[in-house]
Amino acid sequence: MHPSKRSVVGAVVRRLVPQLVEASFIPTLLFYSFLLALGLRWAFAAALLWSYTAVGRRLVAGRPVPGLLVLASIGISVRTVVFMWNGSTFIYFLQPILGTLTTATVFGLSVLMGRPLIQRFASDFCPLTAEVESRPAISTLFRRLTVLWAALNIAAAAISLTLLLTVPVSVFVGTKTVAAWILMCSGLVVTVSASVSTARAEGLETAVGANGTLHAYVTPSAA
Repeated sequence: MHPSKRSVVGAVVRRLVPQLVEASFIPTLLFYSFLLALGLRWAFAAALLWSYTAVGRRLVAGRPVPGLLVLASIGISVRTVVFMWNGSTFIYFLQPILGTLTTATVFGLSVLMGRPLIQRFASDFCPLTAEVESRPAISTLFRRLTVLWAALNIAAAAISLTLLLTVPVSVFVGTKTVAAWILMCSGLVVTVSASVSTARAEGLETAVGANGTLHAYVTPSAA
């Protein structure tokens, strides 16, 4: 059947939420829990241990490591090294902003290199056949969505930096988190809408696999 926004959103949510919980929510919860109880160094240790364990158990089991988990592990590793080097709390809060800018840069460079990063993340949520990926409209969609997420990361970094420089830390942490979620949800809405529109225009059909993964394929009449 032709993909509907509801089916796509449902499949993406089923895949995305567990990954967000594992890559972002749990390490953040561990970090702030250990920060309040034992201090910043133990907070870093707890978040690092969780992230590395999550990656390690997938590698040992021969399972693919989600892109979100890879980015989260790299981010916490870099922040830990920099903090251990200078010990500045301000630099600690500045690091995620720099990381967001780095992510935006990586998204942009991937487009210039002809390998848009969204194509890599798409396989985590909706595996595509080589035939589907090779279609010009699909390639164009990947490029445009990669540019979109580069822009959203730049916006998130700008908002976070403005808050860091103008409001108390207690206000900064909560407001930054809300702003980041608003940007992410907006990006997801645009991503799903554009993906569904392109899939319909290309005559693609979808099917939900046994593990809940959404698959897209070419119908015989559209091949």
